Amino acid sequence: MNAKAAVQLPAVSVIMPVLNEERHLRGAVQAILAQEYAGEMEVVIAIGPSTDRTDEIAAELVREDARVHTVPNPTGRTPAALNAAIEASRHPVVVRVDGHGMLSPNYIATAVRLLEETGAQNVGGIMHAEGENDWEHAVAAAMTSKIGVGNAAFHTGGQAGPADTVYLGVFRREALERQGGYNEEFIRAQDWELNFRIREAGGLIWFSPELRVSYRPRPSIRALAKQYKDYGRWRHVVARYHEGSINLRYLAPPTAVCAIAAGLVVGAAVTPWGFLVPAGYLAAITAGSLPAGRGLPLRARLRIPVALATMHMSWGWGFLTSPKALARKVIASRRPAVLTET
Repeated sequence: MNAKAAVQLPAVSVIMPVLNEERHLRGAVQAILAQEYAGEMEVVIAIGPSTDRTDEIAAELVREDARVHTVPNPTGRTPAALNAAIEASRHPVVVRVDGHGMLSPNYIATAVRLLEETGAQNVGGIMHAEGENDWEHAVAAAMTSKIGVGNAAFHTGGQAGPADTVYLGVFRREALERQGGYNEEFIRAQDWELNFRIREAGGLIWFSPELRVSYRPRPSIRALAKQYKDYGRWRHVVARYHEGSINLRYLAPPTAVCAIAAGLVVGAAVTPWGFLVPAGYLAAITAGSLPAGRGLPLRARLRIPVALATMHMSWGWGFLTSPKALARKVIASRRPAVLTET
């Protein structure tokens, strides 16, 4: 790329909310700094109250490269971290990256091009889950299969085009400022909620399989269950907060939880035929795990049904038990914090 073309590229701010990310933070930041992008770039890391070496690693990264800065996030909550990093950044294009996400080498250059070509307010691509051991390989397979996550393009891939939401996102700063940033009441599902508001205001959200971010899955059943319970809980809050934002895909896990529970009760108290429901579910996820695990070691393939059941049941239980009081709290706040324009 010649010098004139480089000058015309918009400057980019990469924002990262981090909490207890000592395993992946350095690699994630190095993948950003190594981007094949000739425009100006800065990285703003919002630091939560970690209990591992995250703060120390972040300080090392700041000393090593002048493009890296940090900002405190005392609450430890993701939307507060994102808003703090947005406010501390200064460039017209804002790229969200998580502390355990690895950008492909041309991610930023491709996203900037797509913003220009499509006129979108936010562009994003595929959340490419990749594991480092047998359990994580199993979770990655579950997270990238339709039996695991339905037809969500940012998990399973698909054609480029308008989308309800995308993974992470590369935004025009003006779109973030117009919406007041992320709604800090949404501890989870803040991306979906923000993208919904952008679309309601007439903005375009664009998915492209050209954009790819490697994602490290949760390292244990317990951590995965908590993650998906929170997803389900907060997706129900979004449904209460924004009427008409729910669809059948989101109702599948809570329906499965209810059906399996009813089958177990009927099977134990009335007739053994009730056990056909949970048995059918187990058969379905076992069969679905076969194509999902193609090419993986046997130990990883055997764990895929466990990962699928953990994801489905935890998401469904979180959705069903999401307290109405939580939605009322969010609705009462209505307006997210307004960012200072830069």
